[in-house]
Amino acid sequence: MSNFTGISVLLIDDEAAWLHGLSLALERATGISRITSCNDSRQVMQLLQTTDIDLILLDITMPHISGDELLPLIVEAHPEIPVIILTGINQIELSVRCMKLGAFDFFVKSVEQQQLFTSIQRAIKMLALQRENRQLNQHFLNAELEQPEHFSKICSCDPQLLTICKYLEAVAPGPNPILIIGESGTGKELFARAVHTIGRPNRPWVALNAAGLDDSVFADTLFGHLRGAFTGAEQNRAGMIESAAGGTLFLDEIGDLSPASQIKLLRLLQEGEYLPLGADRPRKSQARIVLATNADLQQRLAAGTFRRDLYYRLAAHQVKLPPLRKRSNDLPLLIKHLLEKLAAQLGKPAPDYPAELPILLGTYPFPGNIRELEGMLANALGTHQKGTLSMASFREAIGPVTDSAGEPGLQKSQKKLRFSETLPSLEEAGQLLVNEAMQRSQGNQTIAAGLLGISRPALSKRLKKYRATSPTGN
Repeated sequence: MSNFTGISVLLIDDEAAWLHGLSLALERATGISRITSCNDSRQVMQLLQTTDIDLILLDITMPHISGDELLPLIVEAHPEIPVIILTGINQIELSVRCMKLGAFDFFVKSVEQQQLFTSIQRAIKMLALQRENRQLNQHFLNAELEQPEHFSKICSCDPQLLTICKYLEAVAPGPNPILIIGESGTGKELFARAVHTIGRPNRPWVALNAAGLDDSVFADTLFGHLRGAFTGAEQNRAGMIESAAGGTLFLDEIGDLSPASQIKLLRLLQEGEYLPLGADRPRKSQARIVLATNADLQQRLAAGTFRRDLYYRLAAHQVKLPPLRKRSNDLPLLIKHLLEKLAAQLGKPAPDYPAELPILLGTYPFPGNIRELEGMLANALGTHQKGTLSMASFREAIGPVTDSAGEPGLQKSQKKLRFSETLPSLEEAGQLLVNEAMQRSQGNQTIAAGLLGISRPALSKRLKKYRATSPTGN
């Protein structure tokens, strides 16, 4: 069962002994410690005005005010609080009446406690979802981030990324897992850390890259083991989920997990429980879990290599980071930030860069995204002596791959042009290509010539020719 230590529960019953026993059992089974008991139904409404209550367990047969009389009063005054009826009367008519009055669930006291605790779990999960929805609705009414300092390492002016940041800011305090999808090098861990600092500040941060881990290594690393669990296990070992208690566990590349590891992860996310190797009783997770992958999970679902139930469990809070080629407007910000960071590491001032550098890099698809951009800048900075940063190393790194609108690694020989039913003449096609190159290069003739594979004088000659034949002279 999930960690519900912050939940406040009110138990209402005129039998003090029953209240005491239920309180102990509830805390032992769920970890809920904020439990208030009330054995006088006349005090309930006043108690709800002065005490923060998340969930109510209500008896029916009580002196003064019965439970079925109290129920509609609670529902009307506090509709946000789920009420579970727990009574000694086993009558279908009473059950139906209570449910119509607004009860969340109905149990007879003789029922197995596990059924009751499962209902409590459902009620609390419903509460969490309702609160997150309210937070999201309220959050998106605000135009800006409420805590921008937590996203200070993310350099962007892209509206799509701002929306992602606002969404993560809104759901960060909640308990549900968050899945961050993005190509390698898009900064998934930066966003995960932002979630951690908002939702679990000053608490443990533990990260695990699941790529390449077989099932036994994954289970031992994540869940730990007891002494004697296997040959060589000479002492107990705490797993990462235990080390992250109260904080955040970040699991990267979960798309590469084996089917057996996916089952273990599903149980951890769904039940909030894990089983250390060699243990015979599950333990409760106390960590917020953030996950990431660069895999296309939809493709893996279709191929049958990723579990559908695990995917649906992760779908509640999911964001997809855009690749760098889809946010070329961020290049000036990123270049400046990364140059300052890299120069500081080398103990020298950050150099200025040519104004055409972001334009040139904007023609490149960056299959390695921001990590690749940082590598390019580090290489250029390593050979830099003085003055403005040279563009030579960038031109060499880009090579023949110049289509930022295409897929990463798309070579010129692989490109296909699309035409309408009427083909343009060779002259018209040439003019269209030149116009497109000038548009992509933002009017920079050197870069446009590189895109077309011709010299700058040749491009200049073509531009003059097209302007001369244009009806407007432009």
